[in-house]
Amino acid sequence: MTFILSEGNKTREKIFRIMGISLLMAILMVTGSISCKQATEEETAEQDITVVKEGINEFEGVVKVGFGKYFFIPGAQGIDMVVQGQLESGDASSLIDQGVRVSGEFSPERPSILVVDTIEVKESERQYRNIFTRTEEAVLDDYVDTKAREEFEVLKDLDYRKKEGWEGKQKAKIYGKLEKTTVTEGEEEKDVYSLIVLDGEERQPKKILVDNISDYTQYYLEKLRLFDQFWFYLEMKETVDWRVRRRSRELFHADVVFAGLY
Repeated sequence: MTFILSEGNKTREKIFRIMGISLLMAILMVTGSISCKQATEEETAEQDITVVKEGINEFEGVVKVGFGKYFFIPGAQGIDMVVQGQLESGDASSLIDQGVRVSGEFSPERPSILVVDTIEVKESERQYRNIFTRTEEAVLDDYVDTKAREEFEVLKDLDYRKKEGWEGKQKAKIYGKLEKTTVTEGEEEKDVYSLIVLDGEERQPKKILVDNISDYTQYYLEKLRLFDQFWFYLEMKETVDWRVRRRSRELFHADVVFAGLY
């Protein structure tokens, strides 16, 4: 038996289809909105960001980066923790992946630093154990704040034939990447560092020989480990001899005092 729909039935069928699609879209939009809201709330709760204030602050979280006397907790956005003194487990790198409760002092004079007074390591859901209490003043001899970075002059268009492009400067910065090679001296192996200058396309890249990298720099390189190109802040040293410079494109020696994305 064959059924033939009248024009009225066809119209009603179209209306029902449109209403059904609209209802389905509305349900999907509401469900998606709820899911996004839940995801945002869960992400915010997971980060548990604490606002820093002048004076004593407390933070809890898992240490993600540590080097020398510096370490970082994601909940303390923009703040680097400084441990002045000896941890029972070594330096700050021993805290990586551990849950900690930290109390320390923040001063607007050092806008990205929290000088740690105490550190407690989480041993169970409700139990912490003290592993550090500060007994001396913080020494921040390798800390380079934002204002101090303004003193570093950008080196541009470096040419191995034109040493006047860098000589006579005490503080400078270049954009590049850090290169490490391992050499053998006698019976010992040691790491040697240089900076590859990224300021143009050249068949033989220009290099800066690195004599020293501060702990603060090493800490930031670990903190920004998803990147491989940085602005390197340098304390300038002697120029490489012309005969070597011409062959190797190694321009000068320098100490690296900071590395960042700007």
